Amino acid sequence: MKLRTNLGKALKISAIVLFVGLVGIQFIPANRNQSNVIPETDFIRTFEPPDDVQSVLRNSCYDCHSNNTRYPWYNNLQPAAWFMEGHITDGKKELNFSEFGTYSKRRQKSKLRSVISQIKAEEMPLPSYTWIHWDAKLSDKEKELIENWVSEVREGL
Repeated sequence: MKLRTNLGKALKISAIVLFVGLVGIQFIPANRNQSNVIPETDFIRTFEPPDDVQSVLRNSCYDCHSNNTRYPWYNNLQPAAWFMEGHITDGKKELNFSEFGTYSKRRQKSKLRSVISQIKAEEMPLPSYTWIHWDAKLSDKEKELIENWVSEVREGL
């Protein structure tokens, strides 16, 4: 009987510590990836894609691959905000549309080739992103639209 009482006490203390910890981390802010300025080096400003291409890129790519993320409500909760921050940081290291115009022509071609191959392989947008942002999942028509337009741009470089 004493073991059961001690176990119950330990569970209560653990639950309280966990609750206090979860509340406490809410006061530790995450970095925000938001800029009010769209630089001249931005992919869309540099290559001026048609409106339908711009819309797909902004909706499915720009949150993780630019300097301006549209944050959902749950980004105000930790540890979700830290998780998102990691994805955004990794995404921008790989490809940052806001700085695309600063890339060398060779790097631009390489990144555009990568965009096409990752869309074809359904690696982008990330499945973990489209589970929550279902509207960011690319339809077959959108995939074809992006692949064709990006191929044209790549050939013109």
